[in-house]
Amino acid sequence: MIQPFFLKKYVYIFLLMLVGSRDTRSSGKTVTDGHICGGSIITESWVLSAAHCFPNPSDVGSYIIYTGRYQLNGNNLHESWHRVRQVVIPSGYNEPHTGKDLALVQLSSSVTWSDHVRPVCLPTWSTLFPSGLLCYVTGWGNIREDVPLSGVGTLQEVQVPIISQTSCQNMYRMNPAEQVVILSDMICAGYQEGGKDSCQGDSGGPLVCQMINGTWVQAGVVSFGLGCAHRNQPGVYARLTSYSSFISSTIPEIRLYGRADHNWCGRAAIWISFLSTLLILLEK
Repeated sequence: MIQPFFLKKYVYIFLLMLVGSRDTRSSGKTVTDGHICGGSIITESWVLSAAHCFPNPSDVGSYIIYTGRYQLNGNNLHESWHRVRQVVIPSGYNEPHTGKDLALVQLSSSVTWSDHVRPVCLPTWSTLFPSGLLCYVTGWGNIREDVPLSGVGTLQEVQVPIISQTSCQNMYRMNPAEQVVILSDMICAGYQEGGKDSCQGDSGGPLVCQMINGTWVQAGVVSFGLGCAHRNQPGVYARLTSYSSFISSTIPEIRLYGRADHNWCGRAAIWISFLSTLLILLEK
């Protein structure tokens, strides 16, 4: 997380651990004893993350999810843990640059709502996130390129504006050495001059925006970028409005913003701004 500032409310965290060895094909190397991704809690039994965080979606037996955590290495008094039942990824997903970088993760046991664990609101297909809207990204990722979060590892947050698809594509075209196509199921956020961005380790985490009625709604899932906070290379996120049908068909009980009981979404927004997760990979 580039140019982060300290969050003052932490009532939304869970930690996802993988116990056992796994080939991390998304990075091309084995990662040990460190968090690799984030995500958001969307119902009592489901979490939202990125497809590239799960190179082997059928390997669910190794995962453990901890709720109520906000420090990577510190003492977390409100933790509870859950196993993973299944990981659902859009058909045809290949890698982040080709889109469909979304994962729905079902827990084997339900989360208990509390002052420390609440869900985020998700958008319908028609929810608008206009260019220039200031939104927030959270995570435990690098604070600068190749510089990990240090100390107790308190969850970080950065404010970035939404960038239109056309403007984002034009920015990436300024670097002809890197061919990046901004697809319709992607949304960009950041600054043309760089300086503030999500970074390695923030993948899967939420991009969340405050709507006109004060409700916080998740607009995107951290997907990819070229380095961190470089000029003309803003962060690219999976666009959740493109996946409202996929989410609703996978999770029939989900209540989307715009169709939901607004009082419910409002109560969730009062308790929290947004939800984040931590994915940790341990190799035996």
